[in-house]
Amino acid sequence: MRVYIPSTLRLLSVACNAGELGPAPLTAYAVTPALREWYAEGDDEELEYAAMAQAARASVGLLAADPGISRRRVVIAAEVSAVPPADGSVELGDARLELHVVVPWRAVAAVHMDGTDAIPVVGKAADLWEAAQNGDDDAVFALDSCEGEDLLWYATQEIPDLLAAEGPRGRNGSNGSS
Repeated sequence: MRVYIPSTLRLLSVACNAGELGPAPLTAYAVTPALREWYAEGDDEELEYAAMAQAARASVGLLAADPGISRRRVVIAAEVSAVPPADGSVELGDARLELHVVVPWRAVAAVHMDGTDAIPVVGKAADLWEAAQNGDDDAVFALDSCEGEDLLWYATQEIPDLLAAEGPRGRNGSNGSS
């Protein structure tokens, strides 16, 4: 099953260098029964995109918790053999699940990440993350605006070069904000 794991450039670097994503438990997103029921008319590709979009949104929360890094959403797509069943507390349309295993790097299929042109939009959303969680309309609008930014696709063999280009703090020589 394909899962989408929210991340940041710093966490991606740690996972790439360690050869695994962890520690468990990991929050991931996938085509869950709740998502399939909510989006009944969607085909598999649309459902996968919806799950990835939820992971991208969660990545903004990780960025909010680590203000020193580039404001670019990162989503790691991986194949896992088993996914634990939902605990019954999920809402209709929720793609979130918890993985109770460390995911080996060899299970990573691709990485999706914002381009540098998305930094201002994503940065604003990260700065307003807490307010968005509390229902502030302007903050929610800023968070929703991230969905207008496309994530770029990177093959796993491209990740070491991508990380090297971004520098040790995932900043590509910038202060992470524009």
